[in-house]
Amino acid sequence: MRARDELGKDAIVTNVKMIKPGGLMRLFKKPTYEITAALDETPPKTELSRRESIKAMFKDNPDIILDEKTENTKKEQDDAAQLILGKEQLEQKISNIAMMLEKQMGVKKETAVSSEGEKKEEPEHDDKSNACIELIHKQLESNEVDEKYINQLVTEIEPTLKKDASVENILSGIYQKIVLKLGKTEVMGVTQGKARFVFFIGPTGVGKTTTIAKLASKLKLDRKLNVALLTADTYRIAAVDQLKTYAEILDVPLKVVYSDTELKEAYEEMKHYDIVMIDTAGRSHRDKQQREDIEKLINAIPAEERDIFLVLSITTKYKDLIRITEAYSEIAEYRLIFTKLDETDTLGNIFNVKLLTGAPLSYATFGQKVPNDISRLDAQMIAKQLLGGGE
Repeated sequence: MRARDELGKDAIVTNVKMIKPGGLMRLFKKPTYEITAALDETPPKTELSRRESIKAMFKDNPDIILDEKTENTKKEQDDAAQLILGKEQLEQKISNIAMMLEKQMGVKKETAVSSEGEKKEEPEHDDKSNACIELIHKQLESNEVDEKYINQLVTEIEPTLKKDASVENILSGIYQKIVLKLGKTEVMGVTQGKARFVFFIGPTGVGKTTTIAKLASKLKLDRKLNVALLTADTYRIAAVDQLKTYAEILDVPLKVVYSDTELKEAYEEMKHYDIVMIDTAGRSHRDKQQREDIEKLINAIPAEERDIFLVLSITTKYKDLIRITEAYSEIAEYRLIFTKLDETDTLGNIFNVKLLTGAPLSYATFGQKVPNDISRLDAQMIAKQLLGGGE
């Protein structure tokens, strides 16, 4: 386009006007066009840049893959929550978000007409508070946080705010609420001298097998643990072959089982391993028989020796996530793993599903690289991203 040739690639067309020739000349001449263009000096962020910011945020997360198995009492959880909400740390996390909101607001004093017809100034702090809450609402909405949970946050925070609350105080309150609602991350645990059997369940296509490979690599190579792999996903030959390839690379055993009876036999054979990671078939959450098959497999391992992770793609529509999580909740209690964070611009589904299920958050994956592109989910980072501080 000529406008871009003259003004550069950031030129934008603001108006196009067709000029028709007058008189008899209209029969012989084509119409001409008048184009008005301007230079956009502040081009918007690209879709890629926002996704890259999400990916970078998790890459910077300390790579803590595994916890020593301990009893988490309510007091320990409360103490941990208070620790991450320490005043200095909190202020550091939210200062840049507060500055962003204040720039967006630019609130001016407005006047209201009193009953006597006289103009009266409204307090500026009321305007700022309302404008700040409205912007926070819009930011959470743009991150696809469900409207129900946004209203819940606002309703809970408003009574705690002082009349002259600053933007930073309002933001701090919302930030704290989000972090507390996300809760403490719970990852795989290991007890010295006692095997843990770890199930990965979830719909087909969410990346269960790749997630297992990433975690197995971390545990084997970084933690030097005695790892074994087991698959009950015999419906897809490719899934077995994929896990077999990873097992050969890591030099760990792989066993294929076709029923809960065979899993019970494998349980007896693999008791001397530290971690046994079990891949299951991606079943339809609508199919009751398939859900019962998964439940039988899980119950083949004693409850005190197993962990269960529900693997979900963050790109799945929230309506579908509701049905999926409800179906799997009928099978067993689980922790949450979210995959494909590199394929989205928003993290709202993490918050939505956490509040919907009450299940603990665990890991996130953000790419196909094994053993990389996996990290422990962190409540503070998610809260920061939801409020616009991760861009």
